[in-house]
Amino acid sequence: MNKFVFLYFSAIFASLGGLLSGYDTGVISGALLYIDKSFQMNSFLSGTLVASVSLGALFGAFLNGLIVDKIGRRKTLLITALIFIFGSVFCFFAQNIVQLIFARVVVGCAVGVVSFAGPLYLSEISIKEKRGQIVSFHQIAITLGILFSYLTNFFCANLESNWRVMLLIGALPALVLLIAMFFCPDTPRWYVLAGKIEKAKAMLLKIDKNSNVDFEINEICSTLSKKTEKISFKKYKAPFIIGIGIMFVQIATGINAIIYYAPVIFKMSGFQTSEDALFVTIFIGVINFLMTFVAFFLVDKLGRKPLLYIGLSGMLLSLIVLAGVFAFSLSKYLAIVFCAFYIVSFSMSLGPVALLIIAEVFPLAFRAQAMSIAIVSNFVFNFIVTGLFPVILGNFGPSIVFIIFALICILSMVFVYKKVPETKGVSLEDIEKNWV
Repeated sequence: MNKFVFLYFSAIFASLGGLLSGYDTGVISGALLYIDKSFQMNSFLSGTLVASVSLGALFGAFLNGLIVDKIGRRKTLLITALIFIFGSVFCFFAQNIVQLIFARVVVGCAVGVVSFAGPLYLSEISIKEKRGQIVSFHQIAITLGILFSYLTNFFCANLESNWRVMLLIGALPALVLLIAMFFCPDTPRWYVLAGKIEKAKAMLLKIDKNSNVDFEINEICSTLSKKTEKISFKKYKAPFIIGIGIMFVQIATGINAIIYYAPVIFKMSGFQTSEDALFVTIFIGVINFLMTFVAFFLVDKLGRKPLLYIGLSGMLLSLIVLAGVFAFSLSKYLAIVFCAFYIVSFSMSLGPVALLIIAEVFPLAFRAQAMSIAIVSNFVFNFIVTGLFPVILGNFGPSIVFIIFALICILSMVFVYKKVPETKGVSLEDIEKNWV
């Protein structure tokens, strides 16, 4: 650990963007129970409000490819922190549902940027032996942010301005990120992109004192020989199929529907009060956070694909049981157990591994733009799933929803088997050579 103090220090602070993304993902689940008391809501408005973050994230993700190469990974994270702060304050002062939706779109813009810039920064400061762990910091931070939001929702539930305070508190970690990134350098790969070779060498030595700097710089420079190329979907079809496909798998198997609507699901399963549902949701948040550490320790030992198979199998089983709970009015505690098992399965697999894969498979020459496209697709899928979930739930009931997610899990395992490569222990430059 001592050998990589600088690496872990930089990774922890850069991961605060993930915490913010998780917080603003989870906080709406509790706030939604009380926003209706301030504004007249129906299922369409509820779905629009929840999906507004995904809509904003689309805009943020579209900007990524240009911003992150031009101004750097570090400055992009700084700007993201400012957007998070502004959006959170805007949410607090919203006077009607239109203003609140717009404020959440602003927050979503920051989520869209950080969901791309965070894993990119982490992958590019990492050595290949530690890359799985380091990029997993982002997902650990997301789950910590979700847990933080659930705790905030529970303890703010009885405040007079409960939902406003819930949404405002997201500004606090954003302020920490803003300050922290002033002390973190950019990545060696971006320094090479920007022609700052000496800074790149210095950064590589900070990350690993035993690094063969000249060899690594030459490897990075060799991948930039294609910088004048335009992104070729035909030539690089394989990484785009992998990147966009794994984003579909991550979202369409139902994770954000459960994270966003956990209290609603628990109330439907038999819990009487909003406070009871929020309390049970904290348990889900704790499980989500703790199980992400399983991936942290196994992803560079067991590998990416085995974790995906294990996780998807557990999610499939959970969704089938949850469908049965609602179809046959089984115990509400069974719903808790298998919601928790679903979260366990996701958190040790698709959560961190999907982001890690898109940070690994694209060529450096246009990694930023290509990752941006993958992140855009993620938020397109997210917007569709979270926007339609309350409508489908209201019209067809939870059993049908969970069966749909289960079927997608089966298709996802086939996709992983046929298309996703094992990248454990392979350098980013060697991964890139597979596509040439």
